[in-house]
Amino acid sequence: MRVVNRRELDFLLYEMFDVEKLLFSERFAAYDRESVKQFLDTAESIAEDIFLPIAALVDKEEPAFVDGRAIVPEETKTALQAFADAGFFALTFDEDAGGLQAPWFLYTAISGMFTCANVGVTNYAFLTIAAANLLNAFGTEDLKRRFLAQMLAGSWFGTMCLSEPQAGSSLADIRTTATEVGDGIYSIRGSKMWISGGDHELTDNIVHMVLAKIPGGPAGTKGISLFLVPKRRVDQDGNLGELNHVQLAGLNHKMGQRATTNCLLNFGEGGETLGYLIGEPHRGIEYMFHMMNEARLGVGHASVMAAQAGYFASAEYAATRPQGRPIDQRDPQSPQVAIVEHADVRRMLLAQKAAVEGAQALCFYCATLIDQLRIETDAEKRRQLSNLLGLLTPVVKSWPSEHCLEANKWAIQVLGGYGYTRDYPVERLYRDNRLNHIHEGTFGIQGMDLLNRKVAGDRGATLDLLISKMKQTVEEASTLPRTAELVGSMQAALGELERAAETLIDCQDVKLRSANATVFLDAFGHVVIGWFWLRQSILAERALDGDVPETDRSFYQAKVVAARYFIRHELPLAVTKLSLCASLDDTALVADPALFAVA
Repeated sequence: MRVVNRRELDFLLYEMFDVEKLLFSERFAAYDRESVKQFLDTAESIAEDIFLPIAALVDKEEPAFVDGRAIVPEETKTALQAFADAGFFALTFDEDAGGLQAPWFLYTAISGMFTCANVGVTNYAFLTIAAANLLNAFGTEDLKRRFLAQMLAGSWFGTMCLSEPQAGSSLADIRTTATEVGDGIYSIRGSKMWISGGDHELTDNIVHMVLAKIPGGPAGTKGISLFLVPKRRVDQDGNLGELNHVQLAGLNHKMGQRATTNCLLNFGEGGETLGYLIGEPHRGIEYMFHMMNEARLGVGHASVMAAQAGYFASAEYAATRPQGRPIDQRDPQSPQVAIVEHADVRRMLLAQKAAVEGAQALCFYCATLIDQLRIETDAEKRRQLSNLLGLLTPVVKSWPSEHCLEANKWAIQVLGGYGYTRDYPVERLYRDNRLNHIHEGTFGIQGMDLLNRKVAGDRGATLDLLISKMKQTVEEASTLPRTAELVGSMQAALGELERAAETLIDCQDVKLRSANATVFLDAFGHVVIGWFWLRQSILAERALDGDVPETDRSFYQAKVVAARYFIRHELPLAVTKLSLCASLDDTALVADPALFAVA
């Protein structure tokens, strides 16, 4: 199985988003198309040769809780060492911090290969990089000096510790406390649940980013602070000391992504757990969102990659599995045909392709927004870029985790009964992808973030900016013969989006508005993906009008067909849902909880 379609990647990077223009900036001056290719070649090789072959093994031999320790297969450590040796932990960090100062789009492409190959192992790196970014953004120079270099080398790993057994996603209800003991050091006491990578013996130390409340602070989320809490204490010279009494209390046994330990951790059990304040007191949620938003983008992209792996596997199977005969040729003596010859199998493959390549475009668009933010100096342009990224972050996290999971379902269906067995990877990929709908904020949480904070928060100003970009694409598409037929559907969807957004923004009943938030998010995501497919169709049609090699001609023709599939089959669903939102539907809101009582 492959972990990447390099032709597709080149199309996104160089034809759709023209990332070479970013490489002319001073920040990314060390990179050009050839050096990007070399990084991608290295990542593809390591992902396919080391990460992919152990994916089934580490899924089967899930972490074990033995004598208070989390034990994982040795192959996990070997794979992550190869990732570290390639310098990928340090890829996007500033050179001054010991990083390679690479653009975020390159990190997105590279991390995608590894999550496609083996998300359970890649999670350790993903979490460490996000924790290191958080430390680099808000930590003191002393903390960065003592911890950051080891994290960028992949010698120490990192986590985020938010949830607690009694609180779940309601962070206002966390009970973990942090009491100052002097010199900016705090004693941490409490428990954290669902901590991915929370304990293991893959590295000498684990750097936990922990949310806790300082006694006497404000109530709710306004009283939460952020602390760096190492598994082992670290002296002023960066040397490892004694254990810091971060106690592994147990492992959660998951449906998928089993290679990543998922832990219940107790702080302050059997001795004092010391932590260091990150930033100012009571601003922990604000700081943690830096890591959470990065994680949300990463989770969305991981969902795309799980679906891509399923698409690759099912497309290969469909091309090689003989079964049945064409519907208009029923002679039992005639040879069987590959199942890809059957229209309904092609429908299922198109559904996967449309979800995967549409969502992939969304992920890379957001990656380029991050890169543009890093080089833009104009304050107003930076504000617009930041707002666009903020608007799309809940969409990136949620739309793939819903519809790329659906793509994994279709991959299983293409294989039929074989797809439901462990003889093929598609059942594991489905299990792995199912988590992405839950962690880093559920679909419902993302819906409320989009509607209440992002759309209503600025009275639709950023949404209007995005819609204006979509309308420019619609106008461009209307001048091209093949793509013009798709314009009417996009116009209808945009019109309904504007109507629903206006109604929801004006709704003063926050409970009624919020009752429509998840439906709005899902429909809005459909419109955004429709926009990206319209853009891809424009590029493909223009390429087909030129002199292109036959292999490229097939590539572009496939783009036109996939765009047609998505805009004909999927986009109308958004119109229906947006119409429901515009009606301020209250069905779920007024449903009596007693309706759901089980006798």
